[in-house]
Amino acid sequence: MKNKRVKNATGITLIALVITVIILLILAGVTINTLAGENRNHH
Repeated sequence: MKNKRVKNATGITLIALVITVIILLILAGVTINTLAGENRNHH
């Protein structure tokens, strides 16, 4: 029983980490694009 619980917990944490990393990458890309666009417009 304990082993199954640990496996489920690790699986959930891995999925959560992957989702958070993907969201962070998307946010970083959007912010970089907006900053680059603003810099291009100002210049």
